[in-house]
Amino acid sequence: MNKFEIRTQTKKDAIVTAALKLFTEKGFIHVSIKDIAAESGVSSVSLYNYFGNKEGVVRECANVLMQNTVRKAKELMNQNIDYKNKILQVLEICSEQDYQLLSSPGAVEDQVLSGLYNENTNRIRIEIIEEFIALGKKEGVIDASVSLETILELLNAIGAIQSAWARTENYKEKMAELNRLLLFGLIGRP
Repeated sequence: MNKFEIRTQTKKDAIVTAALKLFTEKGFIHVSIKDIAAESGVSSVSLYNYFGNKEGVVRECANVLMQNTVRKAKELMNQNIDYKNKILQVLEICSEQDYQLLSSPGAVEDQVLSGLYNENTNRIRIEIIEEFIALGKKEGVIDASVSLETILELLNAIGAIQSAWARTENYKEKMAELNRLLLFGLIGRP
């Protein structure tokens, strides 16, 4: 990277860090481009040049937050543990990452933030989810007759429940129960 690219990336990183802080504290609706610019020390003009608008900033925040999640999920795929433990761990990692942003006081009632955030993180997650589903089918843990489309629709419905629960006190416990229900059904482990 040349000096210009380094300076640009430094500014983008500052904007994302500031936006995450402000969105967490105040929610999406109550944070302006001007607020993000002031918090990051970067001009509003630069912010618009890099991200286009506030929704573009949320998209980049989602990308940044998901990078660590995707890295951990890919590491799990290569570990020598059974598939059920892998999938439980990756579901927990994803739930924890979402909880960090969406459970904060400022974000609690902010449907715009949670909607934009979920829309953008779901796009990022699809690739890793498809890899996990393919691995599960290959290992015979997931019924090969169930289509990828149906599985993704189920996971999407669970994501909607997860978003609604992000505003509850017992989010982590409820998500752990939902994940067990997803993996082992109403009957339980065989």
